[in-house]
Amino acid sequence: MDSINLNFAGLEYLATAVLVLDQTRRVMYINPAAENMLALSLGKAFGLTLDTLFHQAAPLHAALDYALAHNASFTEHGLQVHTDDTQLQISATFTWLESPTNLFMLEFHPMNQQLRVVRDEQRLLQQQANRDLLRNLAHEIKNPLGGIRGAAQLLELELPPETREYTNVIIHESDRLQSLMDRLLTPHRLPKIGALNIHEVLERVRSVSLAETPQGLIIHRDYDVSLPEVIGDYEQLIQVVLNIVRNAVQALSGHGEIKLRTRAVRQVTLAMKRYLQAVQIQIIDNGPGIPATIRDRIFFPLVSAREGGSGLGLTLAQTFVHQHHGEIDVESRPGHTVFTILLPLGMMNNE
Repeated sequence: MDSINLNFAGLEYLATAVLVLDQTRRVMYINPAAENMLALSLGKAFGLTLDTLFHQAAPLHAALDYALAHNASFTEHGLQVHTDDTQLQISATFTWLESPTNLFMLEFHPMNQQLRVVRDEQRLLQQQANRDLLRNLAHEIKNPLGGIRGAAQLLELELPPETREYTNVIIHESDRLQSLMDRLLTPHRLPKIGALNIHEVLERVRSVSLAETPQGLIIHRDYDVSLPEVIGDYEQLIQVVLNIVRNAVQALSGHGEIKLRTRAVRQVTLAMKRYLQAVQIQIIDNGPGIPATIRDRIFFPLVSAREGGSGLGLTLAQTFVHQHHGEIDVESRPGHTVFTILLPLGMMNNE
């Protein structure tokens, strides 16, 4: 495989994703941009067929057939391609390299960069609106909550000891809600940053989730153990992943599979800034998926697919990720939901 890498060495510097296939349409090479896009290393991709790499690869085969029949490059716009872990909207250029080896080259272009900039700007505005709404909501709840707790304490003094367990429940739940309100009122505080191993965060969430759930839940690990330490707030990152995993557990009704996955990605733009490298964390479940009616609003406060859900967990997760100068996104279809968190590697600015 080293000789093949040498033959295509110039492709590794391209910002667009490039795949090279042989006559049987097996992968001979993918460049670093394609590794990032597909979340797959060259070593794992090498030798895979187009049908193995992509689900529903018929449009790709048709475009390759056209390029071969006309002996010319052919570009197809608005293609949707699916892998095991991601769904992409792309334009693709298919070229048959007429040579002794008869190779095909596929160049994938993700959605227009201008659309991405607009989306990022809209996301930042949404996050600010979320924070304002949460702070207003928390202020409205805090005062009556204090009155409920005080009344329960006074009532406890009047009740016989055997009935005080009921007032204890009221006091305990009031304290829990008070703690939540405090977190909602102060998500804008600077993170308590320090160097941390992201896999320690994931392992903590994994152990808590398994302890909270009866038998029937399986949580797989797929870690890149070579990842460097992340600079961040340990407790906030635990809360981010825990909120997502708990949502997945509830969607699965406690029976199903969740995968915690980490990878390194290169040359990413987060919160309108360019980073050489970032850590990618993915929480993948095989549940029913997020309903299409709320998929575009899933990070908005008070939006929940679960009856009785507060709709605050993902909003809070998004806020904490943003404080780490990162990005969180979701792709979902029945049987496959993926939350992807990107955190830049390097020091955060104390803004």
